[in-house]
Amino acid sequence: MKTLKIAVQKSGRLKDDSLKLLKDIGISIDNGKEQLKARATNFPIEVFYLRNGDIPQYLKDGVVDIAIIGSNILVEKGEGITSDLKLGFSRCRVSLAVPKTMNYNNINDLNGKKIATSYPNTVQAFLNEKGINAELHIINGSVEIAPNIGLADAIVDIVSTGGTLFKNNLEEKEVLLTSEAVLAVSPKIEVVQTELLEKIKFRIQSVLKGRSSKYVLLNAPNDSLGRIVELLPGMKSPTVLPLAKSGWSSVHSVINQHQFWDIIDDLKRYGAEGILICPIEKMVV
Repeated sequence: MKTLKIAVQKSGRLKDDSLKLLKDIGISIDNGKEQLKARATNFPIEVFYLRNGDIPQYLKDGVVDIAIIGSNILVEKGEGITSDLKLGFSRCRVSLAVPKTMNYNNINDLNGKKIATSYPNTVQAFLNEKGINAELHIINGSVEIAPNIGLADAIVDIVSTGGTLFKNNLEEKEVLLTSEAVLAVSPKIEVVQTELLEKIKFRIQSVLKGRSSKYVLLNAPNDSLGRIVELLPGMKSPTVLPLAKSGWSSVHSVINQHQFWDIIDDLKRYGAEGILICPIEKMVV
């Protein structure tokens, strides 16, 4: 039987969330000895633990069929590789930052300057689009230190919270692109592996849908039931069950986790009581 080969980060900010996702979709992997390749015990999939920057080439060459990788790396190195599914974690942005002491008014202030970065292709494309002529200094590692040691006038690097920039007396000025973990697919994937990929994608989508949703249970007075049901549409419609107490019903529904606080005041105003919010592990739609 054919095996689907997937690459994940050997180390770095995507690794833990990538492995958790595989676990949540029922993929059991024994990697206790920290080997660079491990086979699942309950699904025809083999996991390759690779350096983040090497993953695009492994995809291009067909060494692996799919990968969990930051979309910023695909923009930089992944020409010809398709991104099949956004995974909702490891969100960040690739941004330009300058020293706080620099008199920066707009992008034109970069003309003739030196920019340190680990993303030369991304930065050069951005500069070309803006008509800016700047010199790139390619650094693999701690880019933020470059202005402090006189190596560059500005930097372009990934930014999550901005804490590292603050510590190095830098200010974020331009966002070149936003990024998150995605499921990337090799252009050389075969038909048999594609069938396995569809199964993996179905499982991932069920997990992601569950993560973004909440199960809501509440007690509602029957005279406000119609208005409360309108607030909680559910997947098709809410489940409404009569309570032992006359004039009351129990309402069960599913909502997006970000919607709840927007509608809680309306639920209470319409007399809803005993409101319970429960996490959903997986949701198949």
